Amino acid sequence: QVQLVESGGGLVQAGGSLRLSCAASGLTLSMYAMGWFRQAPGKEREFQAVISRGGTRTSYVDSVKGRFTISRDNAKNTVYLQMTSLKPEDEAVYYCAADPIYDPRRWGAGNDMDYWGKGTLVTVSS
Repeated sequence: QVQLVESGGGLVQAGGSLRLSCAASGLTLSMYAMGWFRQAPGKEREFQAVISRGGTRTSYVDSVKGRFTISRDNAKNTVYLQMTSLKPEDEAVYYCAADPIYDPRRWGAGNDMDYWGKGTLVTVSS
């Protein structure tokens, strides 16, 4: 049974940083591109970042470029999202996802990734 479990969310002041983790089990992480999405209250789920299987390629939504960094440690079956310079508009539930294909346009649509986590809440106070 495949599980993706996010952690690291919490309350942070605007301008602060958080690192989210996504621990994967039941799959061979190196066979999957991994990505992060978020969903704010009343809004649709939105793609944030994706990283290729080997970690050599990444892609980000424009609003987080330069502030968020996605990385992975296949040996630890874990993917990370380092978030800096957080803004109140970054407040959302953050989800990780796994899919065999690294195609930023497909991830940008975000409709049919193979596996999803249940999310971790990030709250940003102004």
